[in-house]
Amino acid sequence: MPNQPILRYPHPVLKKVCNPVETIDADIHLLVVDLLDTMRAGPGSVGVAAPQIGVVLRVCVVDVSKNRHGKDNNHGLLCMINPEITAHAGAAITREGCMSVPDYTGDVERATEITVKFIESDGSRREINASGFEAIAIQHEMDHLDGILFLDRIISIKTGLFRRKSYQ
Repeated sequence: MPNQPILRYPHPVLKKVCNPVETIDADIHLLVVDLLDTMRAGPGSVGVAAPQIGVVLRVCVVDVSKNRHGKDNNHGLLCMINPEITAHAGAAITREGCMSVPDYTGDVERATEITVKFIESDGSRREINASGFEAIAIQHEMDHLDGILFLDRIISIKTGLFRRKSYQ
């Protein structure tokens, strides 16, 4: 499948709370493939959520294994359907960017450790403990499923929002 166009802020779909997936069928499998292709085509992308390509369902993909911040601490490719964070600990402020907000980055506070349970695309249930950059990436993508952008979580609009110099 070809990668899909990314919706950009302020597109109204980006602010919608997504519906849970009721049945994993051929359409969900195609959605996961579209998300993977779109993530892989995005410059520096480590994740994409369904609403970013116009689908209001609780599906996202994350893979930080090829990123310098996540290459030593990751679970590889995660295709998450109906993900839910069941525990979190720690906090850190990190700089985030988003393909839906390509011109800016911002300082956001996130948990540094999370436990997340989800359904994989084959229908199996999985629970993982993620930390560091992977935990941050998962939280970022899961926020999209609730209509939240990193812009909504910036610690200070005056001092925590930055125009991106280049998109890499």
